[in-house]
Amino acid sequence: DLKELIAYVKANKDKVTYANAGIGAASHLCGMLFMSEVQVDLTTVPYKGTADVMKDLLGGQVDFSCDQTSNTTSQIKADKIKVYGVTTLKRLASLPKIPTLDEAGLKGFEVSVWHALYAPKSTPKPVIDTLTKALQVALKDDTVKQRFADLGTEPVVEKRATPEALRVHLKSEIDKWAPIIKKAGVYAD
Repeated sequence: DLKELIAYVKANKDKVTYANAGIGAASHLCGMLFMSEVQVDLTTVPYKGTADVMKDLLGGQVDFSCDQTSNTTSQIKADKIKVYGVTTLKRLASLPKIPTLDEAGLKGFEVSVWHALYAPKSTPKPVIDTLTKALQVALKDDTVKQRFADLGTEPVVEKRATPEALRVHLKSEIDKWAPIIKKAGVYAD
């Protein structure tokens, strides 16, 4: 379980390898947060994408990784990799038996991959309003929701699909990650 993983990582910090999909990737940030939370520095192995990470994780060349469910759910469901928990604060519908890392003992641990739509700053408000409404309609569409579910994720609720909500979320993400990135001293080029 997670407690055993943390104990193992701490006892073997000089030989445990943590793989990520490249500097600045969500898996890199997740690893930095994990190391910060458990107060251990590990050998980090950056790859050029998730496919190579998964190949080497399956092959036993690296010890563990943290990646988004859209890249790992099929291997988890096929029982090809061991999963310790999901990094969202609530369990995922696609993996209901998997606890959150918060539930498993890393209180408040949350890494959530998210995407946003952006437009040039000079885009007229009526155009932004039309794009926002189209996004909100699309996120309610059953086919879109099913595709999200197939990837092990879910769309945001309508009130979060607005430029204002995105600004608030983006600021909270910057506030959360800036100190962790600064402390690690590793930056994407």
